[in-house]
Amino acid sequence: MNNRAPANKRYQPTEYEHAANCATHALWIIPSIMGGVLLYFLSNDQWEETSAWLYGAGLSSLFTISTAFHIITWKKSHLRSVEHCFHMCDRIVIYFFIAASYTPWLTLRELGPWAAHMRWVVWVMASGGTTYVFFFHERYKVIELVCYTAMGVFPALVVLSMTDRAGLYELLVGGGCYVLGMVFFKSDGVVPFAHAIWHLFVAMGAGIHYYAIWKYLYTPVNQQTSTAR
Repeated sequence: MNNRAPANKRYQPTEYEHAANCATHALWIIPSIMGGVLLYFLSNDQWEETSAWLYGAGLSSLFTISTAFHIITWKKSHLRSVEHCFHMCDRIVIYFFIAASYTPWLTLRELGPWAAHMRWVVWVMASGGTTYVFFFHERYKVIELVCYTAMGVFPALVVLSMTDRAGLYELLVGGGCYVLGMVFFKSDGVVPFAHAIWHLFVAMGAGIHYYAIWKYLYTPVNQQTSTAR
């Protein structure tokens, strides 16, 4: 690994770290697309179809844009403006991925009158995060991390209040993967391959959450108990 970057600059990975950063998310592009398609074909109504489409789009976009950004960063040389654009997209897609990950639970599970508003609040939060990136990209890194954490935790309070608790264990374990991975997200220059390790935690968290959505919301037995809307 290289030396840790100053607070106002990005860490510059080694060639091996660049390769690892690309590979650890590129491996999941096709599986994430196939996973979204599978949920779509398992859908029985328009709400399940919409949830599957949004979730699949968020999941596959996360891995695709992340991979594209890291490839451009690795081979950039003179593509500074393109790299900056993809870096912003890489940050923005995280907000929409979080919203998309909650959408099946908030849409296909029965919620109380107040909690049901979270179905659209998560997308407002994602839009707010996008605005923040446009105006303050990489300017206040700690605030950015707090925003991601808040958006990841706040909707969970609604999900935990659902009458049907099936799948909550997987949601907590997957969320734990993201939280543990954030330690490595901020450890470039301290831990070798820190960002690639972060990618692996993201992949694990996403995989566990996908399994929970597939098993508890889209399998025939559990679809009968999904009474949202």
